[in-house]
Amino acid sequence: MDVVSIFLTDELGESLDDFVHNDMRFTFARLDSSGPRRLVEGPMWAFVDWVMEDLAGLEMCRRLRADPRTAEAHVTIVLEADDMEDRRRALRAGADDYIVGPLDRKIVLDRVLALQSQQAQRHAAHSFTLGELVIDMAALQARWAGKPISLRPNEFRLLRFFAENPDRVLGRAELIEGLGKQEPPIDERTVDVWVGRLRRALKAAGANDPLRTVRSMGYVFDSV
Repeated sequence: MDVVSIFLTDELGESLDDFVHNDMRFTFARLDSSGPRRLVEGPMWAFVDWVMEDLAGLEMCRRLRADPRTAEAHVTIVLEADDMEDRRRALRAGADDYIVGPLDRKIVLDRVLALQSQQAQRHAAHSFTLGELVIDMAALQARWAGKPISLRPNEFRLLRFFAENPDRVLGRAELIEGLGKQEPPIDERTVDVWVGRLRRALKAAGANDPLRTVRSMGYVFDSV
């Protein structure tokens, strides 16, 4: 089943359940100033409040456009009032469109479903490059220096999450959250099995073990 990731800077993103429509699963998550805390699967939609807790919505739009993980996202700025000048400023900052808040589940889904096919086409051509690593999201294929990396679906998603968060220590709980594996709960040591499989696949493709273990803390994907 294909997935569409919907992120909201509003706390509403923490309380909405998944929605299935026409063999498509729509997932919801909270978005803060540091960007997505979980893997972005499929087309991404971001609903950004005009005023956030620690950041202006306009600056958040700029950050989303500058972040390789979210550069292709459809960004909707959530205005407090329908002000023409605010609309112009939002579009200049990188928003695709605007909506007047407050939001609820129906409003969000109506907006996404109305434009989803267009966003899917934008996402289909998306690929991610980090040094010798190239991840093709449309083909679900990763390569190291041109050589295919043989990965199971779970390890492919894990590699994506590491590559999108390079040079940063990621704990086991953070990796579980990033891959959306919190429910049902799993043993954190399962992460070690995932990492072991990924590490062997990378080595088989000629990578010089970019995954580094940090004792008692987690793992790092070294970009150099």
